[in-house]
Amino acid sequence: MKTGFSGSFFTVISILIIWITLMGCRRQIEIAKTPIDSTQQAMMMAIDIDVIFSDSGHLQARVTGPVVHRYEGENVWLEFPEGFRAEMFDSAQRMESTITADYGKRMEMTKIMEARGNVVVRNELKNEQMNTEVLIWNELRHTIHTDSAVKITTPDKVLYGTGLESNETFTNYRILKPRGEMKVKEDSI
Repeated sequence: MKTGFSGSFFTVISILIIWITLMGCRRQIEIAKTPIDSTQQAMMMAIDIDVIFSDSGHLQARVTGPVVHRYEGENVWLEFPEGFRAEMFDSAQRMESTITADYGKRMEMTKIMEARGNVVVRNELKNEQMNTEVLIWNELRHTIHTDSAVKITTPDKVLYGTGLESNETFTNYRILKPRGEMKVKEDSI
């Protein structure tokens, strides 16, 4: 009985090792096939970044991330391949809202940041949260928007929809295509 178990165990382990090896080779081939554009190579890389945005000495925003790449060329942009956290502050320098995502890309000239993967926007003052997969933050217009599915959680309800427009602090938002059940007061109809 003991020999049959150890034989099966070693067979399973051998199959797993072969599978992992083949998958590792396949991934290397896929990466090798990816064309490299020499004009789009990162010119700078920083680890554990913490960037403060201020105006006349007043803290407006803070962006942190484990890794950032800076790309040069016709369009200069920053890439946050391992995610980022952005914090926006009100005039009293209280943290008003946060944006986190698994990936980020910020175009320097247009001041537009694209967030992808597990995007979470929180209004810390109102205790409201939005979850989506893609979000565009326009720093010049102080707006955020998405065309993707959204879920907004407030202290007393959960809202669903597709597409959203909001100010960057997520205090005034509009779901473009809301869906689901909603409570309506009788006198508001």
